[in-house]
Amino acid sequence: MKVAIVQNRPEFGNVQGNLNRIEEMLAGRAADLFILPELFATGYRFKDMDEAHHYAELVPSGKTTHFLISLAKKYNAHFIAGLVEIEDDCVYNSSVIVGPKGLVGHYRKIHLYDSEKSCFHAGKDAPPVFDLDGVKVGVMICFDWRFPETARSLALKGAEIIAHPSNLVLPHCPQAMITRCLENRIFAITADRVGEEERIPGEKLIFIGQSQVVDPDGNILIRASETEEEVHIVDVDLVKARDKYLNSKNEIFKDRRPDLYH
Repeated sequence: MKVAIVQNRPEFGNVQGNLNRIEEMLAGRAADLFILPELFATGYRFKDMDEAHHYAELVPSGKTTHFLISLAKKYNAHFIAGLVEIEDDCVYNSSVIVGPKGLVGHYRKIHLYDSEKSCFHAGKDAPPVFDLDGVKVGVMICFDWRFPETARSLALKGAEIIAHPSNLVLPHCPQAMITRCLENRIFAITADRVGEEERIPGEKLIFIGQSQVVDPDGNILIRASETEEEVHIVDVDLVKARDKYLNSKNEIFKDRRPDLYH
């Protein structure tokens, strides 16, 4: 399977301009699965829930989901990307999963980071796993990485790949995702953004980039820069993620002792 990570530098609030830039970045690229960052079209730092509400969209009828579906049809591929979703007057930090036939599903972030708690409602459903043309792909968003249960729950549900749209500001995630892959013998695809936002005076956010693909053995197949917009396409061998044996005697899920973990 060919997977693509897209690392962009959105301009806050310039949704159409940011969508246009993604279209430029993807011109001529070919992959089976494209992963874009969290909130890739709006920017990240909302001042409050009212502002987030202003940029929120219905799924799948909103502008951003419609754009992603058009790309999925154009490239005959699946796309996973983050946006601000609204439903019944609740505003979520969500990711949508789309393909050539339209919307496949969505996920609403369950672990909200810092000021996100003032801008979004927390998701109430467990992180999902989707069957994308025979490949089991789980989805989590950014700060979900800090909770090992997120990746483990997706792996236990059969995920072979974890798609991880992000807007990272903490320094540890790229290395921590290596451990998540080793713990679960899965591929992890983190699509981060670059750039800065200082929408609240004195509270500058610097996004760390370093979008990456990590394999079940903890190898970094590609890691992007900390500062530049980039697209990288990597071949992943899914046989590795389907083999949970470390050796002839140790299978990482069969050797678990959940009866002793509570």
